[in-house]
Amino acid sequence: MILVNLLENLGEKLILFLYFLGGLGNLFLQTLYWLFVPPFKKERLFEQIKKAGCDSLLIVSLIALFIGVIMALQTAVMMQRLGSEMYIASIVAVSIVRELGPVITALVVAGRVGAAITAEIGSMQVTEQIDALETLAVNPVKYLVVPRFLALTFTLPVLTLYADIIGVLGGYLICVYKLAISSTLYLQITFDSLLYKDLFTGLFKTIFFGMIIALVSCYEGFNVEGGAEGVGKATRHTVVETFILIIAADCFFTALFYFIFP
Repeated sequence: MILVNLLENLGEKLILFLYFLGGLGNLFLQTLYWLFVPPFKKERLFEQIKKAGCDSLLIVSLIALFIGVIMALQTAVMMQRLGSEMYIASIVAVSIVRELGPVITALVVAGRVGAAITAEIGSMQVTEQIDALETLAVNPVKYLVVPRFLALTFTLPVLTLYADIIGVLGGYLICVYKLAISSTLYLQITFDSLLYKDLFTGLFKTIFFGMIIALVSCYEGFNVEGGAEGVGKATRHTVVETFILIIAADCFFTALFYFIFP
């Protein structure tokens, strides 16, 4: 009996997951269609770019700086035992540019911007504002999803590049002012250890991270039910789902770029 209940629960979860993926795919296709249908409202796009990009600079700066400092401190413990402090720069730079910068930035934006998008659209859903848009012959996907989709897709790579620079700066501060490594040597090792492929792959996958955040947050917002409690539940689902999908996508791209097509 326990086994039957377990299988039923697993089957139910699988059906819900497939339904979720189908809904995301449907929303993605609708977004691509309305992306090329006029009129194009640049003002709404710039407004969303400000919310997703400019307003996230402070928190991204703080987290990237601390990540760089922590990486340098943790690496220094092992490198000092081996007498190889000069290699701290290369480890910090490669780790941040390849993985930590893109993933941490995406998770921060997902928690900050994605949750806000779901709450905003969810509130519109429960107060029937989306129905009012349809009554006025305004397509909700065109009006609500497309600007956020474009803003996150374009903004996240820029934020990631900024986070990479701040993270490397954090490692620089520790190595130069605590470990007494020459500033010139640190910068030289940093640039020598980085390849164009590292920077390209790190920025390329953030385009998909931005798409994931936009689609999941808008999808959950459109499917809110149950008033204020439903908005809170949808917001929680958005954060959890985007985190999981971002990590899964990062795993896929890492395997693709460094193992399948090295």
